[in-house]
Amino acid sequence: MSTVFEWEKPLIELEEKICELRQFITAQDIDFSGELTELERKAEQVRKEIYKKLTPWQRVMMARHPKRPTTDDYVKLILDEFMELHGDRTYRDDQAIIGGIGVFDGEPVTLIGAQKGRDTKENIVRNFGLPHPEGYRKALRLMKQAEKFGRPIISLIDVVGAYPGIEAEERGQGLVIAECIEEMSFLKVPIICVITGEGGSGGALAIGVGDRILMLEHAWYSVISPEMCANILWKDSTRASEAATLLKLTPSNLLQFEIIDDIITEPLGGAHRDHQAMGLQLKAFLRRYLSEVKKQPIEELVAARLARFRKIGQCQEKIILQEASEKERAEQS
Repeated sequence: MSTVFEWEKPLIELEEKICELRQFITAQDIDFSGELTELERKAEQVRKEIYKKLTPWQRVMMARHPKRPTTDDYVKLILDEFMELHGDRTYRDDQAIIGGIGVFDGEPVTLIGAQKGRDTKENIVRNFGLPHPEGYRKALRLMKQAEKFGRPIISLIDVVGAYPGIEAEERGQGLVIAECIEEMSFLKVPIICVITGEGGSGGALAIGVGDRILMLEHAWYSVISPEMCANILWKDSTRASEAATLLKLTPSNLLQFEIIDDIITEPLGGAHRDHQAMGLQLKAFLRRYLSEVKKQPIEELVAARLARFRKIGQCQEKIILQEASEKERAEQS
């Protein structure tokens, strides 16, 4: 995938001109500060206009940017210490899911998350970020361990879906996803889930049952990827952009549906432009919501967790009916 999207090209051209002008000023010792300020002002304006008007499909592409921070990056950015744990105690270690014990603001936590690769070699090792059943069994083992020792759980979600191969099904892919959903629903520790990039289908939901669900500004979360949706509806994956709009998979849609609790703003231009700033922002949100959920009695927390997921369909139905009613009133007027 290109690291520059088509809609970003006007901004990239401006940024290159600014860089060239700075180099020229330094080399020639000529004062072009006025011209430089004007170009920077124009670039800032273009930047705001571009990222304010992104379509759902463009947000999907942003979530897939090859330089976007991964779980491994966030581990280094938000935790003071981290010890990775391996294996599901049944079959093998799945490197598409990483997890372990870390220190967040001086407190021990368990962190799990899907992990993609940066290049072809790493993607082969990580199975392109598509977890096998043993990855989810490892995650479940670590979550139960967290419950045993009273550690809060942080789950970072960036997975387009669980691995759909025959061997994964033979080893119980569907069953283990269901087990993860059931077990997470009743874990007696606080759980914060963050969709950092892609959040697709049961592969995301298997590690996505929490007390607070947060979502990065340029992430997506849906029952199916836009390409697969287009294939099913129209037998044409080139209509993925149309499917992305119909799926209502953006953070603003999901906040309206009450599926997520908050949207974490990204550095202007996306998380891939400034990993450090994105890490600081994520850490601030985690600090706020962990503090919030830890104040609740655990039985109340579990009951509220169950209630929030049981009402998801009702929320969608309510909003669909509301939109239909508004459309009818508009037609009548």
